[in-house]
Amino acid sequence: MEFTNLSFWQLILLAGPIMWPILLCSVFAFAIIFEKLYFLHKIRVDIQELLSAITVKIKRHEIKDALELCDKVKSPVTQILKAGILKYDRSRPQIIEAIEDASLYEVPKLEKNLPLLAAIGHIAPLLGFLGTTLGMIKCFQIIQVRASMSYSVTVGDLAGGIWQALITTVAGLVVAIPVFLAYNYFVNRVNQLVLEMEKTATELVNFINE
Repeated sequence: MEFTNLSFWQLILLAGPIMWPILLCSVFAFAIIFEKLYFLHKIRVDIQELLSAITVKIKRHEIKDALELCDKVKSPVTQILKAGILKYDRSRPQIIEAIEDASLYEVPKLEKNLPLLAAIGHIAPLLGFLGTTLGMIKCFQIIQVRASMSYSVTVGDLAGGIWQALITTVAGLVVAIPVFLAYNYFVNRVNQLVLEMEKTATELVNFINE
């Protein structure tokens, strides 16, 4: 029986019960990945262009129009800018406090589900190694039983345990590797967005207080 000729269901049966939590991890992980990709695409905005349009409105004292610009673009950065614009006639510390309060609500949106993605990246290979251990235990149990009955042990007797050990290890790594890559990408992207938000908010505060 060649590995390449095995169906997906046959691989599941050979891998044993540990394969099911690994598959569950993969489903959750890729659901999170697709959700984060969609979310990051949806909130994409030319921050400098938006900030320029907002500052023009504020300079003309068209505060309502500036707020409408923020409402048109559903993004964490626009909500932070909106919080600052709403306090445009207040002191600098009050504007900064309003922006910081808004960021406490908006930044977690960017980080949503990232800890879960990291946890799956750690758990998947551990489940694979658990499957490997159970597969090896299965092999040694067969050896013990055959030896106690004075029977010789063949490769065929051990094949089931070996299949389980190898397939679960591979499955755990196949899930973990792309998950770790995706996690690192999302963390870097979120960090960039947070820095852009901080920079933009600072520019807005400086403009209002000129």
